[in-house]
Amino acid sequence: MCELMYMGIDIGKKHHEAGIVAADGRRMGKSLRFSNTKEGFERLLSFVEWRLSGEEELVTGMEATGHYWLALYSFLCERGFSVRVINPIQTDGFRNFHIRGTKTDSVDSFLIAEAIRFGNFESTRLAEEDIVSLKNLTRLRESFRDMCSDLKRKAVAVMDQVFPEYESVFPDMFCLSSRTALKECAVPAKIKEMDLNVLTGLVEEASRGRLGEERARRIKEAAASSIGVKISADTLALEMRLLLESMEDFEKRIAVIDGKIAEIMAGLGTEIATVPGVSPVTGAVMLAEIGDIDRFDSPKKLVAYAGLDPQLKQSGAFEGNRTRISKRGSPSLRRAFWMSAVVAAQTDPVFKALYEKKRREGKAYGTAIGA
Repeated sequence: MCELMYMGIDIGKKHHEAGIVAADGRRMGKSLRFSNTKEGFERLLSFVEWRLSGEEELVTGMEATGHYWLALYSFLCERGFSVRVINPIQTDGFRNFHIRGTKTDSVDSFLIAEAIRFGNFESTRLAEEDIVSLKNLTRLRESFRDMCSDLKRKAVAVMDQVFPEYESVFPDMFCLSSRTALKECAVPAKIKEMDLNVLTGLVEEASRGRLGEERARRIKEAAASSIGVKISADTLALEMRLLLESMEDFEKRIAVIDGKIAEIMAGLGTEIATVPGVSPVTGAVMLAEIGDIDRFDSPKKLVAYAGLDPQLKQSGAFEGNRTRISKRGSPSLRRAFWMSAVVAAQTDPVFKALYEKKRREGKAYGTAIGA
């Protein structure tokens, strides 16, 4: 029967540390510090060969520290290693019990090996490759959407200075027709100088014929009576054009991401987008953030993971009379759940009826949506 050996790896950004212990707890020499590179990984293989005779069965454990463990995990799995991934919170508890405050990379590597040896851990369930891809893509998409929102806020601030009346002509300042006009002439002075036929042509082309001379005339009338600032107007016009172009660049990138998300979702064969209020993108976010749903043994735990569980504020003699959501979990999942609930309350008869019932009962908007 093969003797069991346990290798613990303390994960870092640029370097890792590995230590091996025998089944009886003996440390097999000193630990190895190696770089987070292919050369470093090869050093680890040599370290294992040097420490073991080849007759032993080696079980490896590492903490899921950020994303820094993924490359080494993939490397070892490809070479047939048995690898357990541990939540750092579990090893923190083990550390506090055994070594009271001592923390070095060398000690931690042996500590992880001991945690594996004693079985004092629950392996982190690793998502399939498609789910990992969805998580990366949906989070990148969310980042780009946030950048777009920031650019829009800046563009509105520019227009509030240079042409505050524009909103009365184009309530949706960022529709295609409006963007086209703004990129050509964002300041009233230039609009007043522009020939009506030229402006009409711009609006007609951008709106595919839906808008024309009447809208162009309204733009010119608003420009003629504008109180917008004239100081640095040309600079503000340039700023507006660059903001709009940057926003469109991000929107193109989001479209590319959406195409890839749709491709992965089709391969998964999921029906999550058939749930009322859930779009293909929010469905992808839910799948990506939840991962293996079997790790939640009750609906309450999934709700808590999304940070949607209720939290009553209480301190000393003060006890709040309003319950708020904890917001402790995944913000991406929380946003996806929330937006889906909003859409369902607006478009699905069953959810709309439930929402309206809660509102009639005197529930606040957020409470009614969260119900």
